[in-house]
Amino acid sequence: MTVSALTRPGERDRLIVKFGEIDWIFCLALTLIAVAGTVMQFSIAGSSWTPWAAPHLIRFVVFFSAMIALSLIDLRVWFAIAYPVYALGFVLLVLVDVMGHNALGAQRWLKLGPITIQPSEIMKVGMVLALARFYHGVSSKRAQLSWWLVVPGLLILAPVALVMEQPDLGTAMLIMMTGGTVMILAGLSWRLIAAGVMGAVVVIPPAIMFILHDYQRKRILTFMDPENDPSGSGYHILQSKIALGSGGLLGKGYGLGSQSQLNFLPEKQTDFIFATLAEEFGFVGCISVLVLYAIVIFMALRTAYLSHSHFGRLAAAGVTVTFALYVLINGSMVMGLAPVVGVPMPLLSYGGTVMLTVMVGFGLVMAVRVHRYAEITSGKGSLL
Repeated sequence: MTVSALTRPGERDRLIVKFGEIDWIFCLALTLIAVAGTVMQFSIAGSSWTPWAAPHLIRFVVFFSAMIALSLIDLRVWFAIAYPVYALGFVLLVLVDVMGHNALGAQRWLKLGPITIQPSEIMKVGMVLALARFYHGVSSKRAQLSWWLVVPGLLILAPVALVMEQPDLGTAMLIMMTGGTVMILAGLSWRLIAAGVMGAVVVIPPAIMFILHDYQRKRILTFMDPENDPSGSGYHILQSKIALGSGGLLGKGYGLGSQSQLNFLPEKQTDFIFATLAEEFGFVGCISVLVLYAIVIFMALRTAYLSHSHFGRLAAAGVTVTFALYVLINGSMVMGLAPVVGVPMPLLSYGGTVMLTVMVGFGLVMAVRVHRYAEITSGKGSLL
């Protein structure tokens, strides 16, 4: 299908045309990452499909189907539901504070019958949608420096405050960094960016000492010197480093990782799954997976670049930034380059809500690609 054919009135609304516009190479890269995750979940469970591998694979198949369905939804619909999705995520975060489910010393989840959800993950997509819609109707001058910037600031800081209360420092950081990046991409003045960086430098030290919980402060201090308490707070990082280093170039072999198979490596199915991969498949295995992540990020950013609407560009870029931060933070964490903050490796780590958030986000990215010629009028969401 040529570009000229796609721009003919009504042609791009045909279902068969929309299917053809989906980036199937992008979908293949996502599938390969999820398969790698399933393979590792199978290995660390002692070559068993339970309790992690089978649910991980089934969830991906279901959520992948949902991603394809979401990619067919017109951008005007995404535009219309942007604020409602944000509002839903915010209400769920408030409910977590009121009646949330406690696990692992934190109150981050809601139990809805047999289903357990983590509303902070839903907020990641909701915030990106809300910011993209807000900036769609704001002039470039106002996006640079104006009192209007109080609105996106509140859209970011309100959920960050609720997530910090749970407490969940990693997710709060991710939401703030994603929101800040969207503001920069929307045209934020470099003077404000510089002022924000300098303000962070001044605020972070007292925040660590007086605002963070004791265990969060301990994680940061442990990151600076993990050998100070090797059997206590430094245990996670040290075991992860051992797993990473012992893998060498080609790894110890599938199912032969001592740190994971003998349960020395904590949270091996979630936060430290990448260390398990490194131990069994070595440097080559790690680089192969990271190349797949790079392909996904590059293709998603290219989709954002090709979009004809400002809303589409910012929404696709925001989702991609969230995904990239997942990879960056988790990779840095397992290598000892960042504190342990509980951020999973997307599609590789076990976890239903995180995978759902990632796939819904990429459904939005694919919707931007499929409807990249759409122009959305400011404030109304109607296509021209």
